[in-house]
Amino acid sequence: MKADIRVALVGNPNTGKSTLFNALTGLNQKIGNFPGVTVDKKVGYAQLPDGRRAEIIDLPGTYSLYPKSRDESIVFSVLAEKDTALTPDLIIVIIDATNLKRNLLLYTQVADLKIPVIIALNMIDLSKKAGINIDINKLAGKLGVPIIPVSARKLEGIGELKTAISYANKFALQQESIDVTAIAPGIIESISHELGTDNPYFALQLAHQHETLKFLTPEQSNRIEELEKEHSFHSQKAQATETIARYNYINDLLYDTVKTPVTAHDESISNKIDKILTHRVFGFIIFMGVLLFMFQSIFAWSAYPMSLIEDLFVWMEGGLRGILPGGPLANLLIDGVVAGLSGVLVFIPQIAILFAFISILEDTGYMSRVTFMMDKIMRKVGLNGKSVVPLIGGFACAVPSIMSTRTIENWKDRMITIMVTPLVACSARLPVYTLLIALVVPDRNVWWLFNLQGLALTGMYVLSLVSAIIVAYVMKFILKARERGYFIMELPVYRMPRWNNVLFSMYERSKTFVLEAGKVIIAVSVILWVLSSYGPGNRFANIEKKYQQPQYTQSMTPDSLARVVSTEKLENSYAGVLGHVIEPVIKPIGFDWKIGIALITSFAAREVFVGTMATIYSVDGDADRIDSVQDKMRNAKNPNTGGPVFTLAVAFSLMMFYAFAMQCASTVAVVYRETKNWRWPAAQFIYMTVLAYCAAFLVYNLLK
Repeated sequence: MKADIRVALVGNPNTGKSTLFNALTGLNQKIGNFPGVTVDKKVGYAQLPDGRRAEIIDLPGTYSLYPKSRDESIVFSVLAEKDTALTPDLIIVIIDATNLKRNLLLYTQVADLKIPVIIALNMIDLSKKAGINIDINKLAGKLGVPIIPVSARKLEGIGELKTAISYANKFALQQESIDVTAIAPGIIESISHELGTDNPYFALQLAHQHETLKFLTPEQSNRIEELEKEHSFHSQKAQATETIARYNYINDLLYDTVKTPVTAHDESISNKIDKILTHRVFGFIIFMGVLLFMFQSIFAWSAYPMSLIEDLFVWMEGGLRGILPGGPLANLLIDGVVAGLSGVLVFIPQIAILFAFISILEDTGYMSRVTFMMDKIMRKVGLNGKSVVPLIGGFACAVPSIMSTRTIENWKDRMITIMVTPLVACSARLPVYTLLIALVVPDRNVWWLFNLQGLALTGMYVLSLVSAIIVAYVMKFILKARERGYFIMELPVYRMPRWNNVLFSMYERSKTFVLEAGKVIIAVSVILWVLSSYGPGNRFANIEKKYQQPQYTQSMTPDSLARVVSTEKLENSYAGVLGHVIEPVIKPIGFDWKIGIALITSFAAREVFVGTMATIYSVDGDADRIDSVQDKMRNAKNPNTGGPVFTLAVAFSLMMFYAFAMQCASTVAVVYRETKNWRWPAAQFIYMTVLAYCAAFLVYNLLK
């Protein structure tokens, strides 16, 4: 999609940059990732008044060009590298009109790169409401750039901004802010000479960031490092000197262009609310209440649409069976593709509702308070405050929870959160737990109050959260990162959520899951169907021939005969053969080949375990009824001992395995989607499988 002009959006976090991006581009946008890094790149297109087409790139939010995370390092890299597919012709710096002084620091740095600039003065309506009087014409004259007042939330000033883009200068005309060469004259001159640049601020930034800039060759980076030593360049001291100089310039700039009301003794409404919501005791109680409401709502509100989706696919499968002629192709389409697709789409209500809540919490400003409260606690185990929501969300489903880790700027903290979130007991484990607990734990009360089965289930959920925290603590020492775990967060004022933004977030996340993770899930479902539906050699033909004999056809009903044939075919399928192959490996943890098949098939989704058990044990009636499965599993006998297959030791060993194992193709797919590298889901699968095996082995041998 060719564009006539490329525009980069730059701004501090919480300045409405993403809202402005959506206002300029609408639905005409796409998400990819920046070359060579696992950072999302949002690109959209806007039609300009003069008929031209503008490509809009939404760069990650940053407080300055000196990065404290991988996301922030993208900003200077994109702005500084010349003649690439991302090099902007124009920069729009989004500035919060209610906080000009802080926002202008980033503007002065960007302006000194000498790329044409426009200022979008956002939240102008809020600044007027607060009594802040900005002389926009005078400020624009002092800076030498156009300043367009906008309110992205209300879609005000968007047309004027598009007009300004149409008439933007092709050459940078902004005024000098500070004397950059005075900060470190020696190294600036040397780097300018070595790399042939006439921009002193570009040279200074290379001195600070040369180790992380991919457009520099190793030889150039090494040469800059030599020059640092030669000139005794100290990066932090130079940054401090520059920041002081820039704020002195900004103070002079704002002295006669901005008038603010004196409200030093008047406590803002936000501060009054914060006294309650960030209270060291009540703040946590309120947060737990919010989470309780949030996840109860996810379960309650998603139940009906999920049921409708399931019913739709049942109807679709029935319709296809009636239309299509029987045969392998029809079975592949119905039992492989359609069944796999249903496993993708059934997650959409949970994903949409969870991201609606997250969007509301972010838009209102409450999410910033939560991360602020939790950061000190979470940092001790290698996480940060923003890890709280994904971990708690893991109780519903790991898929949307892992997607929500995008709010964590620090790479190491985000990766640890992604790696441990699947350990939290999700709703898919619930059918497995309830089935196995009902088999071996008596349904009776202790101390007249606590039910033994309820205590066992609670214990599994507590174990999952504790294990996630312990593994996070271990990974804190394993994962290495150059960037330090800074926690810099602005507490924005409380606002009403932007409902169009909430709806857009729901749509975007749901679409991403279906298009990205869905591909892998359907592929895995088809592979599992093939493994379960076909067997080596002529085994299936021999089974068919065997059960066509009179002793079977005359003594069994057609339904019973079909179930017995289906069960024997499953045992002799590739999945069944694989179950027998892995039996020696899983025997030490108490599992036989039948449970081995369930372990294989339930990789598509943990809850598939129940259906697999129903098929294996030839359950009479509805395979989805848990009580029917329980009866058959309870009566299953071990051929070697004559005792029950599912003893206390086997049942708890199985629960331990499912508590820790990565038995979920959806999670594997979404981890790949978020990390953009198969190494991470592979490492996650390996460590969780080893952990599951060790936990199951320990429990089985203690209880048998």
